[in-house]
Amino acid sequence: MRTPKNGLWRNPDFLKLWSAQSVSVMGSVLGALQFTAILTLDAEPLHMSALTAFGVAPALVLGVFAGAWVDRLRRRPILIATDLVRMALLGSIPVAWQLDSLSMEQLYVVAFFHGLMTMFFDVAYRSYLPSLVPSTDLVEANSKLSASAAVAEVGGFSLGGWLAQVFSAVAVAAVDAASFFVSGLLLAWIRKPEPEPASDGERPGMVGEVVIGLRFVAGNPVLRAMGVSKAAMGVGGGIFSALIVIYGIETLGFQPGVLGTIFAIGGVSSICGAMAATRVTRRVGIGKTLVLGLIIFGASGFLIPLARGPLLVAGALLAVQQLFDFAIAIYEINQVSIRQGIVSSRMLGRVNASIEVTSLGARLMGAVAAGALAEVVGLRWGLAVGAAVMMAGGLVLVRSAVWGVVSVPGSDRPG
Repeated sequence: MRTPKNGLWRNPDFLKLWSAQSVSVMGSVLGALQFTAILTLDAEPLHMSALTAFGVAPALVLGVFAGAWVDRLRRRPILIATDLVRMALLGSIPVAWQLDSLSMEQLYVVAFFHGLMTMFFDVAYRSYLPSLVPSTDLVEANSKLSASAAVAEVGGFSLGGWLAQVFSAVAVAAVDAASFFVSGLLLAWIRKPEPEPASDGERPGMVGEVVIGLRFVAGNPVLRAMGVSKAAMGVGGGIFSALIVIYGIETLGFQPGVLGTIFAIGGVSSICGAMAATRVTRRVGIGKTLVLGLIIFGASGFLIPLARGPLLVAGALLAVQQLFDFAIAIYEINQVSIRQGIVSSRMLGRVNASIEVTSLGARLMGAVAAGALAEVVGLRWGLAVGAAVMMAGGLVLVRSAVWGVVSVPGSDRPG
């Protein structure tokens, strides 16, 4: 049954989840660990590389098991618990600093468990959302969540930088910890009862559940195709993330501040895409919109290696490319919405985790491959390969079952 106009604005429990996720994302992008490592502990590039690896490792190693746990338990307590654990982890930094015992080793531990808790939070909130809103409102709900995340990413790191500059890097960690406390309070305020998870007697064991989730994704033509597209986007995104900053500074000659301002245009474009996703999807169809979003974004990536000449011309090409970030925002919103619509609540955690871990692993592969590409063919051609991989991921979807999906299916299929 269709909900009334502005139904999500009249859904207090969704608004609490939306607010909690927004605060949580803002805290995650403040850059507390990075600023503390560089400004307080004088970290070197090797330390920063290790810090990044400790943050990514748990998601890669334990991500699929996170999905199985999310399917075993109620999602809201998981969300609250992960927020409180992250609050304690970040809060340990100013405490250790006050005791003059802060070290890189502590930051590595914080990064590892923070990454693990963030993986649990992301899988749980995407799996929890369908229990708060009807399937007809999933695209709109994911659009709102995506828009607030984009706003946070535009301003979060900049806010963290100003806090570190005016106060200290340790102050950023304190604000970060407080953000997770606020998020946990908002989640605890949700009142709608959550469906009971399946009893232990119905479950084959943790490893068996993970295998069932992976087989379910591989056996469903829509999920399988979206998994392939997420892998392609991950490889291409990994190449871009590894090469684009050094390309912009060393090849094109931009100062870091100017380059950061150009990239901020992409954040604004993502916000616009998130806000327009519901209307565009209703007109074109969720499958076609998803596919075209990835193709358009991949094609726009070729503008980056084409940038050359005077800084004004090169900057204009980079800025135009950033304008197309709206397309990838729409892609992300729609593929998450389809997942939530076609997968039962009892399976959704494992499906979300399987696809997200695939994407993360592919992104790591792309980042590793980027170094070899830069050595063999140069930065420009390496970036062109990244754009081609992402565009190919979209073109594969044209011939897949995804193309024919018109709207979000109902969420009442058996698990």
